Amino acid sequence: MNGQVDLHDPEIEPAPSDGLSLPRRYLAIGSLCCGTALIIIDGGIANVALPSIARDLKVDSSSVVAIVTVYQLMLVMLLLPFAGLGERIGLKRMYQVGQLIFTVATLLCFFAKSLPFLLVVRAAQAIGAAGALSVSSALIRSTYPSKQLGRGLGINSVIVSSSAAAAPTIGGLVLAVAPWPWVFACAIPFALLSLLLGHALPDPKPRHANFDLLGAVMCASMFGLIIGGAESAVHGDSPVVSGAIVATGALIGYFFVRRERGDANPILPLDLLDRPVIALSVIGAYTAFIASMTLLLSTPFRLTQEFGFSAAMVGAAIAPWPLTNMIVAPMAGWLSDRIPAGLLGGIGMCISITALLLIAFLPDHPSYFDIAWRMALCGSGFGTFMPPNARLIIGSAPRERAAAAGGLISTVRLTGQTTGATVVALLLALGIGSGRVPPLVSVGLAAVAGLCSIARLRPSIRNPTRTEVQSDVPTLKTTR
Repeated sequence: MNGQVDLHDPEIEPAPSDGLSLPRRYLAIGSLCCGTALIIIDGGIANVALPSIARDLKVDSSSVVAIVTVYQLMLVMLLLPFAGLGERIGLKRMYQVGQLIFTVATLLCFFAKSLPFLLVVRAAQAIGAAGALSVSSALIRSTYPSKQLGRGLGINSVIVSSSAAAAPTIGGLVLAVAPWPWVFACAIPFALLSLLLGHALPDPKPRHANFDLLGAVMCASMFGLIIGGAESAVHGDSPVVSGAIVATGALIGYFFVRRERGDANPILPLDLLDRPVIALSVIGAYTAFIASMTLLLSTPFRLTQEFGFSAAMVGAAIAPWPLTNMIVAPMAGWLSDRIPAGLLGGIGMCISITALLLIAFLPDHPSYFDIAWRMALCGSGFGTFMPPNARLIIGSAPRERAAAAGGLISTVRLTGQTTGATVVALLLALGIGSGRVPPLVSVGLAAVAGLCSIARLRPSIRNPTRTEVQSDVPTLKTTR
């Protein structure tokens, strides 16, 4: 048996657990869905309001983009440190404190009269958002019964993708009837509702371990400098300065990883990444998020510049992606409770690669339908891959490390999306970002994700060792 246990073996059953009883489970799901949607929407809704904010605050367009950048960068920097902190102070407390900070900062955005003040409160928003998102996946694991974990993560995936897709529309509707401060303020009643429902959230016992403050600072610095330096390399005027920033972040990262190797409770979950099934899942997720973001950001340029589509037609042509994802992701999550995630992920990436190739080689004069069905096919492929992949990461981690696994998922998603945006900016700067090159780049990235997924089907990778099982499942019942 090589010391391994097949958890899908009908002769070995995990002890019954878990999850909240009804109707408390529904209240907890409502809080998690509402809170996640608000955080994702508020992160993207500001994009639409940037021209209005620049005009009202009398600042130039290049400066006002920092409103979006500071939010995204703070999120990436803080997710893993806050996941570690949440394990120690309690997941429910971390989520609720994060929601409270987010709500207060959102209210302060309404009263912003200068760009510096708005940047400060946007950073505070990101702090609150990081606190909530860092433990949301772990709370999902404690909310749903283990046999429904894939379903829960599938629903969460739909909330994330649909909220990101809806943010521009919501922002546009608000701006059509009210000044830009209301773009932020309209979320406050729903944030308060999420806080109220949050009393029903599960409250697993915190871990009794010291919090590594220096490690948290090094983790945040590593992500902030590397990602910030890469962004400045694309948008800035000094490649030397940008390179120095990235190099500084990489140097901090080197010492940080060495330091974490000797820590029994690492901020960067190296203990989880040492498990091949989680490492492959993380690599697959990272490349898949880069691939999807590369396509989604480059497609409007191609449709506008190469095919002459209007802005309204571009939006309508891309809309089938999130709409299809909303249908496919819950189904994939439900299936992942019954079918190996490696198989589902491989099928999903095969679908995505086919769709990406079809998008790369569009007809010379494509109709709306030519683009829409290809985008729907591509969205269904990524929707088939993402929830099972997240379920495998969360489900493969010991229960006491669920927050670290959840923080890892969110960090990988945001880092992948940021990397995808940087890739598109680089391709545009090289003059090849509005043709078929971006979807072909996405094909290569999706192929890597698919190979990582299929590799997890090997029994030596898919099945944990008996020691790992015993750290996660209290008892094993054998029928022999």
